Amino acid sequence: MIYALFLVCLVAGVPIAVAIVATLLVFMGFGEAPYSLRLVATEMFKGMNSFPLLAIPLFVLAGEVMNESGITGRIIAFANVIVGRLRAGLALVNIWASVIFAGLSGSAVADTSAIGRVFIPEMEKHGYSRSFAAALTAASSVIGPIIPPSIPVIIYALIVSGVSVPALFMAGVIPGILLAVFLSVYVMLTVKVDHGDQSEGLISQPAASALLGGILPLLMPVLVVGSILLGVVTPTEAASFAVAYALFLGIFIYRNIKLSALPRLFAEAMRDSAIILIIIAAVSAANWVLTYNRVPNMLTEWVLGNVDSQTTFLLATMVLFLFVGLFLEGIAAMLVLVPILHPMAVGLGVDPVHFGILVIFNLMIGLITPPLGLCLFVAEGIARVGMAKLAKAILPFFAVEVLVLVILTFVPETVTWLPRALGY
Repeated sequence: MIYALFLVCLVAGVPIAVAIVATLLVFMGFGEAPYSLRLVATEMFKGMNSFPLLAIPLFVLAGEVMNESGITGRIIAFANVIVGRLRAGLALVNIWASVIFAGLSGSAVADTSAIGRVFIPEMEKHGYSRSFAAALTAASSVIGPIIPPSIPVIIYALIVSGVSVPALFMAGVIPGILLAVFLSVYVMLTVKVDHGDQSEGLISQPAASALLGGILPLLMPVLVVGSILLGVVTPTEAASFAVAYALFLGIFIYRNIKLSALPRLFAEAMRDSAIILIIIAAVSAANWVLTYNRVPNMLTEWVLGNVDSQTTFLLATMVLFLFVGLFLEGIAAMLVLVPILHPMAVGLGVDPVHFGILVIFNLMIGLITPPLGLCLFVAEGIARVGMAKLAKAILPFFAVEVLVLVILTFVPETVTWLPRALGY
């Protein structure tokens, strides 16, 4: 009955956090001791009572400030100078601008919104179909939460004790770049007309000026991630540093942000952060019920008793997360499933850092898969091509990303080599 109520809420379009809380209230209201309605509020509060969670609204705010300050335009100009002259130049600039932007915001949705507003109309002007431009923008934005700094990485480290945030940060670098390379190869092989020579229309400044203009924005991920790796600051403190750096550039260097705009930027960041944090609170309460009823323990014992191969477990996990990503937002799915699956992975000898990146990569692919892919909705909101047409255009990019996922799954060194080389 409880599961049926939860599924009915989801099918009816009820937000995931509301669906979870409503189901818990019914469950607690009709259950016997120690179940109590008061437990729902208590466990939700406990789930939010965490200092590292402060990094989430701070990184979201940093993304809002960067969009307002003009940093996004400088990143695009920089990427255009580097790869814009190659075959499928604008498509390549779209991909590699996402790589650079990933090191600033750590959010796929922010990437789609910021990059898409520039590239979708610009690519259409230069002969690309609007649906292709929107699909490529959404697909390349998946890189955002993989390359550090990354909001999903911070949340994953909160769920799984003992996994180092710096180690996960470093583990995402090669997978993110590998995904960009595969997407680049795909567009260079499939785009029928060479648009490289036309990509100059994207910017109106000389190459030297564009390169110099990209230096200060590119310093941000170096300073943020570098300070974490050196042990100078925690991820939460680094997030506040990112906000301060973005505000300094926007107000004093580029002078694109007026003080009167700050209340709006803070309000927008607060709204977007609240969506994530409410989901975290609701799932924390649900996890208490699962843990109290030993559901993770029973599933772990069953898997360890019936699955005797890392390969089988990883394949099953990959399929599960790709399926779940069709219907659940990535962070919500992570909060529900990781506490159950992580002990199984460790019991089968899977490297915790490797498994963490696989989970995040899996669920970020869900951001571009209908019916609930957030990045797909954002891209369609900009392109206005219709969800059916965009879903068809995204299929080849989805296949490329699954191919990269398979490589990461069965060649663990692509994930674990860099953190190990750095001593994590």
